Amino acid sequence: MTSDAVNNYAGFIWSVADLLRGVYKQSEYGRVILPLTVLRRLDCVLEPTKAAVLEADETLPVTLQNRDPVLYQASGQSFYNTSHQTFATLLSDHDHVAGHLRNYIAGFSDSARDIVDKFNFEAQIERLDSHNLLYLVVSKFAEIDLSPDAVSNLEMGYLYEELIRKFSELSNETAGEHFTPREVIRLMVNLLFREDDELLTRRGVVKTLLDPACGTGGMLSIAEDYLRDLNPDGELRVFGQELNAETYATCRADMLIKGLEAENIRFGNSFDNDQHVGQRFDYLLANPPFGVEWKMVADAVRDEHAERGFAGRFGAGLPRINDGSFLFLQHMISKMKRPEEGGARLAIVFNGSPLFTGGAGSGESEIRRWIIESDMLEAVVALPDQLFYNTGISTYFWVVTNRKAPRRRGKVQLIDARESFTKMRKSLGQKRKEIATEQIDDITRLYGAFEEGPRSKIFPNESFGFLRITVERPLQLRWEITEETLAIVESHKALAKLDPEVREALLVALREHLDEEFESDDTVQALVRAAVLPATGTKAAAVGKAVAGALAIRDPSTPVQVDRRDNPKPDPELRDHEHVPLPLTPVAYESDPSARIDTIEYRSAIKHYLHGEVVPYVPDAWHDENKTKIGYEIPLTRYFYTYNSPRPIEEIDIEIMDLEDEIRTLLIEVTG
Repeated sequence: MTSDAVNNYAGFIWSVADLLRGVYKQSEYGRVILPLTVLRRLDCVLEPTKAAVLEADETLPVTLQNRDPVLYQASGQSFYNTSHQTFATLLSDHDHVAGHLRNYIAGFSDSARDIVDKFNFEAQIERLDSHNLLYLVVSKFAEIDLSPDAVSNLEMGYLYEELIRKFSELSNETAGEHFTPREVIRLMVNLLFREDDELLTRRGVVKTLLDPACGTGGMLSIAEDYLRDLNPDGELRVFGQELNAETYATCRADMLIKGLEAENIRFGNSFDNDQHVGQRFDYLLANPPFGVEWKMVADAVRDEHAERGFAGRFGAGLPRINDGSFLFLQHMISKMKRPEEGGARLAIVFNGSPLFTGGAGSGESEIRRWIIESDMLEAVVALPDQLFYNTGISTYFWVVTNRKAPRRRGKVQLIDARESFTKMRKSLGQKRKEIATEQIDDITRLYGAFEEGPRSKIFPNESFGFLRITVERPLQLRWEITEETLAIVESHKALAKLDPEVREALLVALREHLDEEFESDDTVQALVRAAVLPATGTKAAAVGKAVAGALAIRDPSTPVQVDRRDNPKPDPELRDHEHVPLPLTPVAYESDPSARIDTIEYRSAIKHYLHGEVVPYVPDAWHDENKTKIGYEIPLTRYFYTYNSPRPIEEIDIEIMDLEDEIRTLLIEVTG
């Protein structure tokens, strides 16, 4: 089905909105349209075996407790409906559509009825019926053929997504929280499985896959299709969790129709209500919401981090509160099968923030350090912008695994696929680009080849690490009492707390030394204490320190200020921070990096950097060893930057002269 066909189907279904105006707000249309779309799809799927199900249900003994196996067999699906109603018969009695619809919904098996319950559709039945709209709305849906012959499962997925996109726009929600473009998923799945083709083609292979933010289930469906096409004798058991009730219900409906284990799709927040506790998987996929804060689950996440550390899910660190992307990644890593169990692989969609946000020692940097030093980051793929429905920003795939192939160990591959796109004839929301099949194949080949090239770079893990050192310069001051410095003293907040008489006495005492200079703050502080001590007692020392600071003037010609141990004092205004590349020495991850900073290799790297990049320009500089931190970032765009030299000045001059001639000609024509 083309995007035009999807839009046509969506447009027809959306025409129901014309009936809802006045009774429903625009932001509420989805409460009616989406559940009825799902119900109509279920109805069309069950239609061929409806009579067989009713016959089987009538022949079963009333006392039989477990009727499901027989009815599933009669239905030919993993769900059934024993109501005599269908969308065709719901409209047979204009005055009793609500009762017929309730009877129809009650006839579904438990697995399907849970879907309708999550839509909270009973409230909409009551609301529509009370406004005499139910018959009109249901009749609209009865006209639509949503059978698998008319609309394939893949096409139905697109249709769900297009409807949700429209609802999200009307309610100012983020459509990207619910689904991912299918061609983007195909590329993700290709990269996820690319290293495992031999493993996945074994006869009778059974693997598991989890999406902890599964939305409408697009990733699960395409991954399952991939393995079925690759190996008809293989099986991929898919699992998911989704926070949004409506998209959870849509996903479960999709799983039911495809004959997959719909009970593996769970409802709830993956952070504070993990529905797959204790389970580990062979593969994991996710497109978590971009830049969404995790304030609502902050207490549970922080408690787990503090109390369980690496025994829990968030041992490496916590990102800033306004972006939970790295929480999803850590959650997924905790769900990976351990190497002794065969290991696992995952792919996740991020925006650019996780590549570099957070300085050395921050939560984000520590998470990157843990992943890279544990040799789990296999590749990062830069994608084109404008690929997603709700945002035009650039996005990236991260491929993470705890079972790298030997040739990839200790290395990370970066792939530049930013120009691998085809412009869409008609945009869908903010999605104006798509990745064509041949481009998916090309990116997959780049990834699988694992070779250096213009669009593929390979780096040792340590290339992304650095030592953030603090470079200090000596403090050189003199103290002078002038009208300017007295004005600074007078406005100082420390003096505002003094009694007016004491404050005035201090200013008078200082003014007696107008235009005098001092080489030490001791003299200034003694002067202040003498003026305010009788009235302020112990406050005199604090006031003296504040006044001395206000009278201080930086002067490189004065002696260096020293502390009690005769060590030079650092000047905070001249303090700087430098990034020293890590030595290319493979290291294993340690939760406390301080011991590594004291090693000969790291000290040598810092010393070499200082002597080569700092001391030649500021000979009096030194670095504060106690403030050194290890940081990690992935400046992907820097590695793929290519310099384009400007055009020759002669060429530009000629172009300017040509334009001037053109302007003169136009002026002559205008003025005659």
